[in-house]
Amino acid sequence: MEFQKDFQLESLYAKVRKGERLTQEEGLFLFHNAELLDLADLANSIRFKKNPEPAVTFVLDSNPNYSNVCNIDCIFCAFYRHPGEEGEYTYSVDHMIQKFKESAAKGITTILLQGGVNPALPLDYYVDMVRRTIEEVPQVHPHFYSTSEIIGMSNVSGLSIHDVLQQLWDAGMRSLPGGGAEILSDRVKKKISNKKGTSADWLNVMREAHTIGYKSTATMMYGHLETDEDVLIHLESVRQLQDEYHGFTAFVPWSFKPGNTPLEKIIPHYATPTRYLQMIAFSRIYLDNFPHIQASWFSEGKKTGQIALHFGADDFGGILLEENVHAAANFINKTNMEECIQMIHESGFDAAQRGTLYEIKKFFPRSKAA
Repeated sequence: MEFQKDFQLESLYAKVRKGERLTQEEGLFLFHNAELLDLADLANSIRFKKNPEPAVTFVLDSNPNYSNVCNIDCIFCAFYRHPGEEGEYTYSVDHMIQKFKESAAKGITTILLQGGVNPALPLDYYVDMVRRTIEEVPQVHPHFYSTSEIIGMSNVSGLSIHDVLQQLWDAGMRSLPGGGAEILSDRVKKKISNKKGTSADWLNVMREAHTIGYKSTATMMYGHLETDEDVLIHLESVRQLQDEYHGFTAFVPWSFKPGNTPLEKIIPHYATPTRYLQMIAFSRIYLDNFPHIQASWFSEGKKTGQIALHFGADDFGGILLEENVHAAANFINKTNMEECIQMIHESGFDAAQRGTLYEIKKFFPRSKAA
């Protein structure tokens, strides 16, 4: 696609203020040329139109992993191991259910469960994980399995993507995490995850899920081999799919963490906080059909996460009781519910605990902060 057009920034600002949709070419021009604080001003106005309450939501969640065995060798990943390799593991359903029970006892309400694409595991393993979670740990919402894992289940079982998702739905699953997208540009995917499939594969799993009734998040991992044009291709792809079914609850960008990855030799540094704030603000502007934009204290650092709440984000993610993927890349941030609420209050907002699907469970007004 050609991105050669020139526009007047003020006319684009006016278009955004009137609530009109930017084209992909207009979006790229704005992304390239707008001042960061101008993006923040536009993004914040949209944020309060969509979510008028001066509150920022968070969820009590944990991100355990059932297996790190994987056969798709993404060069941005430090987490995976090959079968038989030192450090590889695959846990039984019994083991994971016990972990979920322990998390629930600590107040966790969402389990974001992912693993490697492990060809040794049958579809029944995944379906049983969902069914038993619903039956034995009803306090938690099973927010399970990335698109890559769903495709792996399809390959192992010989069933279509739709049929796999239907079996998981029948077992009680109602939402999927957005992992596996990285950048939805096949030029980039061929370089960083050439065994993982195309952008169309990720979009197809999400489309099939949304037709059944699932809700999901859309994610973007930037800060590696992508260009600004690739970012716009990604955002346009998820915006178009959202137009079809409105199945995405939120957009969640985060920056690539190079530690211990094969890609570290090419991209040894982190993306800057300024780039992250640009991504947050611009995604709020461009993704005009997304209700929520999630800021991340976890992936970008607590202060940057707090600032992002003034750049169009209205959600602060989760407390991440357990997390192993970023930890494998030597990037570790920790928090708890009390600190999460405090960070939101310090940023000038009320805090609100939510569920996986953004239903509000409890408010924590600023005026009552300790």
